[in-house]
Amino acid sequence: MKTFIGTGVGQPEAAVHQAVQGLTSPSAILFMASYEHFKETASRLKELFPDTPCIGTRLVNGQVNDSGLAVLGFFSDVKIRCGIITEASRCPVAGTTQLLKQIAEISPGTDDTVCVEYCTGSEEKLVTTFTSCLETKGIHLAGGTVFDVPDGKPPVVAYNGELYEDACVYALIKNTTGKIRVYKENIYEKTSAQSHFATKVDVSRKALIELDGRPAADVYSAELGIPRDKIVDNVLVNPMGRAVGNQVFISSMNGMDTDGTLTNYKRINKNDCIYFLSLGDYKATEQQTRQQIQQDASHISLVLSIDCIYRYLLYEKEGYFSTYAKDMASLGPHLGIVGGGEQYNNQHVNQTMVCVVFE
Repeated sequence: MKTFIGTGVGQPEAAVHQAVQGLTSPSAILFMASYEHFKETASRLKELFPDTPCIGTRLVNGQVNDSGLAVLGFFSDVKIRCGIITEASRCPVAGTTQLLKQIAEISPGTDDTVCVEYCTGSEEKLVTTFTSCLETKGIHLAGGTVFDVPDGKPPVVAYNGELYEDACVYALIKNTTGKIRVYKENIYEKTSAQSHFATKVDVSRKALIELDGRPAADVYSAELGIPRDKIVDNVLVNPMGRAVGNQVFISSMNGMDTDGTLTNYKRINKNDCIYFLSLGDYKATEQQTRQQIQQDASHISLVLSIDCIYRYLLYEKEGYFSTYAKDMASLGPHLGIVGGGEQYNNQHVNQTMVCVVFE
């Protein structure tokens, strides 16, 4: 599968000029740019490639600085359809008619199609919407949530030169020359076999009010020995995890009310089984993931990764992020972004890496 990755820095006109050098006749474009330059970058790419579908999101990655631009181009050896779901917080199901039509147009096969999406929020509603259309066709989902928006500004995504709030942009991609695989990496593990049940929640706030009939913060503090006022600051070491079957999906705390309610980036539902997690040997986990990817794919054409901001902050704190980015690039052509949340198949998750590998 042929792909193009270009980067640029500086003001939008110069950055776009640098990033698209050598890019000719793409069938679709994905771009990542800083918030400050986002609108002008989207407009400029539309001018240069008026007939090419194009989606974009906020950029933070290990290849270019925060004022830069990354452009990913696809070509005729993929079948690709781009689209947008508007009013994501109110009625994302309205986008299913177009999505189903596009799925039929690319005729997905077995393990050769993925839906890559970038959204401004409302992740649980969007994941449910996508799952209803993708799951029966065997199409994997991988996505990220916009984050780090300037104060007073709305999160936005780009579609064909225009910016949208309360929306999700996506690309349905079928690889005609090989497989597409999606991976989820969790560097945390259960602190113990002790599980807890969410007995009182407020899903509208993504708030966990009680665990096992007690204030959530009290249960967390008692099991981990962390003072109440340190719980939120401890999220990089001990997040919570929601158990679904044999898997645990991370939910990151972002605040605490005076009554011991913990607010989170991932919604926790009543009666969910919750574990407290601890940071594992992340370097060993990263190596295992790369080895699995190399074992699964005979030839890697592209690696597209989405990391949580909390993983980024942890790795920066540990002085590991640049090594991590280089190790990911060792797999093959790599483009990574950092988001405020990640989507993996039928789940919205936090503090996780989601990775799409194209043969």
